[in-house]
This record gives sequence, structure tokens and C-alpha cells, in this order.
Amino acid sequence: MTTSSALDSFLDKWRTRWPEWSVAEPFVPEAQRTLVVAWFTLLQEFDDILNTSGDPMPADAKLAWWGEELRSWAGQRSRHPLGRLLEPVRAPWTALADALPDLIEARAAALEPAQAFKALQPYAAAVAAVEAVMFYTPVRGDVATPVLVQTLAQRLNAAGVAAVPRSLLAAGEGDAAQRWAQQLLARWPARVPGPRARRMYASLARTRLQASAQGRELKVTPMRTLLRTWWAGRG
Repeated sequence: MTTSSALDSFLDKWRTRWPEWSVAEPFVPEAQRTLVVAWFTLLQEFDDILNTSGDPMPADAKLAWWGEELRSWAGQRSRHPLGRLLEPVRAPWTALADALPDLIEARAAALEPAQAFKALQPYAAAVAAVEAVMFYTPVRGDVATPVLVQTLAQRLNAAGVAAVPRSLLAAGEGDAAQRWAQQLLARWPARVPGPRARRMYASLARTRLQASAQGRELKVTPMRTLLRTWWAGRG
């Protein structure tokens, strides 16, 4: 497989998981579109490692490899196909690499919701710091919390009840996963600060979480997606 086809394979994997993005993407400046998808593809790699089940050793080894890879980007020496697009950005890659081990700790079920948030705070802050540089966006307001909540929401979607804090499971009142989704929504405003691409991606992810919180099937139409992401992208 050539480097170009390997890169396309990674990008297509993310697009397949987020087909709504094809409707939202025209609101992203054309020069940034491939970069945006590459960045979100990288974050999806980290989400998959966070949400792995069964033997964690392969995922942990992969995470360690990514830490080395991100540090090499700081010196403009990439090995992964995604590095072709992301490495030229002079972002704080080393700080993100330093935060990756938090994903291993966060994989264990939290005792309380506050613990779930605390475990991923440094990682979310590192992600937000990279985005501020990548998309030339001055940091205004709390840009890390939306990243944090979205990471937890996508963990709930991928891992199900294994991602729910144990205190909610012990309460035994209704669907614990649904109640956790509702708590995440309470911390996740419909419009978040940060770069346009993040605001639009958050809007799509929040819509999925809303369906889970309400115990209903997700219904997505191009028109709804168009209006939602246009509104989110306006800032």
C-alpha cells in the first residue's frame, strides 16, 4: 500500500463513522478540509484506544507508539501517514504525547462522575491547545471542557455501560447509561467555544448524545445537519 492510499484509508475510516460530515464540510475553509479530517481521524485513533475491550496490551502498546510518533513530529520526523498532513503544523505535539497515558487510567470505570471528568482533563486541555494552533484560533473561554465532554460521550457510545460511573450503576433508578448521557449533556452547551471545525464536530456529536439521553433512535437528515452545523459554525 502506498503512503497516499494508506492516508486515504485512515481518512475514509473516520468519514465512514461520521457520514454527516459530508454535509457540514462545505462550511470549513477549503484549504483546511483535509487537515480537519486528518486531525479528527487522529483523535478517533485515541478514542479507539481509550475504548478498547478485552486484553489492553495491544492498545497500550499502540498508545506508546503514538506518544513516540507525536514527539517526532516536534522534530519534523513523522512515520505515520497522518503525519504528512499534521506534522507541518507547529502545534504542541509533545504536550499531547505527555497526556496520552491518561487514556489508560480513564479506561477503568470511574467511581463517580467527577472522577471521570478529572481523569481526562489534561488530555482534553492538550487537544484544545493543539486545535488553537492548528486552526489559528485565539483561546477564548473554556475550550477544553467541550473536548472533554465529547470524549466521554463518544466513550459512552462505544463502550456502553462500561463507561458509566459506578455510582450511577449502583443507584438503580432507570437506565444508568441514559442518566450518564443526561449528565454529560448538562455540561455540554449546544454551542461551544473554539475553532469552527470543533464547534461543528461537537454539534454532530452532541446530537448523537441527545438521542441516547432521550432513549430514542438517532434520526439524521441532510437538512437538519446543514442547519445545525451552519448555526454551530457561525460562532
